[in-house]
Amino acid sequence: CLIPTSTRFNLTFPHGWRNQRNRQSKAVQNNGRPTSKSSPKEKVFHPQSRKAAQLERAHLRKNKLGDAKTKRSRIQVEKIDRFVFFQHALPSDVESLSLSEVHEIIQDIWLHRHDKQLAEEQGRRRKGEPRSAKEDKILAQIEMEKEEYRTGLEIPDLTDPPTVEVLRKWEDGDPNYLPLLRLVMVYSDDPDKATLTRPGEMIRNLQKNQKKKLGGTTDAMVVD
Repeated sequence: CLIPTSTRFNLTFPHGWRNQRNRQSKAVQNNGRPTSKSSPKEKVFHPQSRKAAQLERAHLRKNKLGDAKTKRSRIQVEKIDRFVFFQHALPSDVESLSLSEVHEIIQDIWLHRHDKQLAEEQGRRRKGEPRSAKEDKILAQIEMEKEEYRTGLEIPDLTDPPTVEVLRKWEDGDPNYLPLLRLVMVYSDDPDKATLTRPGEMIRNLQKNQKKKLGGTTDAMVVD
């Protein structure tokens, strides 16, 4: 049936219906799946700006701190490995060693502990072939340790009975034991010399107790 043209329709739509319809049409895309809200773009600074320079300095400082932490950890591991070696090198039936006996351990055992590994690596090399990177690394390690021994090798004071006692009780290379150890520097060029580098917590506590008993009027105990 035909509707007379004179008939008017008064249609009423809710407020904001166009905006709602547009939002619905935008939300359904990619085969009918709702799209996720895009993340805000990372702010980009001009390479020559002050902010870019600040970010670069912060990044370099973070890298330096990370490298320093890694270096400290590596040094501590190397020190623990060295001290554990001298712990196992101690004869079981002595309270302490003489300085000459300490040098014998260093010269006869410590400096030659890479010999087997070096011989195996050299045995794999055919005549006329250059040294491998591993062989070069072992040789460099040996030379570095010889030079360190010449200029001063820091080890637990094996001539000190309390240090030897603590060293025997040390288990699994626990780093908490390190402050307890009395440390000395020994030299291949001057075998009669031993320089105290750290008295150890046990000695310091003994010094404090002695000072308290004497009323704090005297100097701390001299450690040879």
